[in-house]
Amino acid sequence: MAAIIYRKRSLFEDLQSPPPISASSPVSNKLRSSCFSTYSILFDQLRALFPEIHTQLLEKALGESGNDLDAAIRSLHELRIGFSDGKLDTEEIENGMKPTTEPAAQSEDPSAENNFPANGVEWVDCFVREMMTATSIDDARDRATRLLESLEKCISSRAGAEAAQNFHKRKDDAILKRAVVIQHERQKEYDERSQEVQQLKQLIAQGKEQLRTLEMNNYALKTQLRQAQQSNSLLGFKSDVF
Repeated sequence: MAAIIYRKRSLFEDLQSPPPISASSPVSNKLRSSCFSTYSILFDQLRALFPEIHTQLLEKALGESGNDLDAAIRSLHELRIGFSDGKLDTEEIENGMKPTTEPAAQSEDPSAENNFPANGVEWVDCFVREMMTATSIDDARDRATRLLESLEKCISSRAGAEAAQNFHKRKDDAILKRAVVIQHERQKEYDERSQEVQQLKQLIAQGKEQLRTLEMNNYALKTQLRQAQQSNSLLGFKSDVF
């Protein structure tokens, strides 16, 4: 443990002070020129794996490992773990890590809320990326465990959202069906009342026709009665004369 802590702290030493300048020689210039291409490739790989770590730390880790990419990755990974566990001093954090709103470990944690991969391809890429950055079997197992927990959480979250959406959809469908039933009942009641109104109109028309017929019959009877009375009065007058 002491060796790991010493290695972590050694990465942060002398970052603020400029590196010692040695007299350049043709031999050193030639060696530097021949190694530049390899160093650039290794540095780019470290930059891709640890984008949140300061450039000076990447250069220092690669230099202290003798351009050994695996050793530099292990060293930087220990640095990242120390940062996420809060084992580094404030000065070391300011010197070694870029200022971010969240820790680097959280930025790469796929279990962060609303930061799940969108589809299966992205999940596969996430698994591959985590396995590539693992430094040991135990580390790979821990990363796989966290990813599986994140996947389970993602599935549960999306299943819950779909269940809520389906519930609201079924509720809306039930309300719509109820509205259709109510509308059908009202339409049926309206049709029945309309039919009753038509029947009443027919009865009224028949009653008016019967009343008119009765009035005409009554008028005819009155006319006949008047004629009969007039005839009787004439007959009675003649009999008196004779």
